[in-house]
Amino acid sequence: MPELILNDTDRIDWALKTFKRQMQKSGILRELRRRRHHVKPSEARQIKSRAAQRARDKARKQGAHSR
Repeated sequence: MPELILNDTDRIDWALKTFKRQMQKSGILRELRRRRHHVKPSEARQIKSRAAQRARDKARKQGAHSR
C-alpha cells in the first residue's frame, strides 16, 4: 500500500497528485477493477486472446509505418 508522509507545510493538491501516482504505479486500482466482477475462465481466455490480437495488429501496423 502506498504511503505518503506529509509535513505541515505540504499542499493537499500536491499530496493527492503524488498519492494517485503511487497508487497507479503499484497497480492496486487495476487489480481492484479486475476483481470487481467474477470472470469465468472461458471469458478470461477470450479477453486475453483479444488483447493479444490487438497487440499483434498494433505491432503489424507500426511495422508497416516504419518502412
